[in-house]
Amino acid sequence: MIRCLAVDDEAPALLILADYISQIPFLTLVGTTTNPIEALTLVQQGQVDLVFLDIQMPKLTGLQFLKLAGNKCKVVLTTAYPEYALEGYENDVVDYLLKPIAFERFFKAAQKALTQVSGPPSAATPIATGTAVAAPHPPPAAGHMFVKGESKNKFLRVNYGDILYIEGLSNYVSINLPTQRVVTYQTLKELTETLPQPPFLRVHKSFIVSLDKIRMVDGNTIYIQDKEIPVSDTYREQLYRLIREA
Repeated sequence: MIRCLAVDDEAPALLILADYISQIPFLTLVGTTTNPIEALTLVQQGQVDLVFLDIQMPKLTGLQFLKLAGNKCKVVLTTAYPEYALEGYENDVVDYLLKPIAFERFFKAAQKALTQVSGPPSAATPIATGTAVAAPHPPPAAGHMFVKGESKNKFLRVNYGDILYIEGLSNYVSINLPTQRVVTYQTLKELTETLPQPPFLRVHKSFIVSLDKIRMVDGNTIYIQDKEIPVSDTYREQLYRLIREA
């Protein structure tokens, strides 16, 4: 569970953040405050893992807060001013959310934070395979993610170790598991940035695969169970490098 603190000098913004945090199962709200100095004290005492932080505040700006907090917590910046984005990322923020913040955009930032706060999952050993050699069975990737379901407040837990492959469908993705398929509103690019690598690897503009689940590689085709997945030239070298290093 990620301990969260919302910091903003406007009370309505804090109410929205608190509501959003309450809807995400892996987040818990430590508190809200309009006082960035109070927030900094909580961070320095080790009571907070993740801060949702406004930039334009009296006494202490969000960017000043970042410098003083150091590496004691992760930060998602929340602001109406896009011009601070570059400086925010230079200070290693998890994400940069522009107000008004849509819940789906907030949820994507929370997923990024989950990966960073929890630490990278233990990397499973990449498979060793040839053009007609079945892959061994390394331990599955540790960890999980939550994806949005079909209704507003529904979220599904997906264990990394259960994922066979992921297929991009415009602004949606299909996460293919051994016994079901989960379709969620997200792009393949966003998932590529979130998933642990390895064992996950993008091999085509429309596909991410789990190296743990590959049964065979034959030329430019990956076989996972009965599914044939193409490998594009852009990603082929990285795939074969991982195979050779296995």
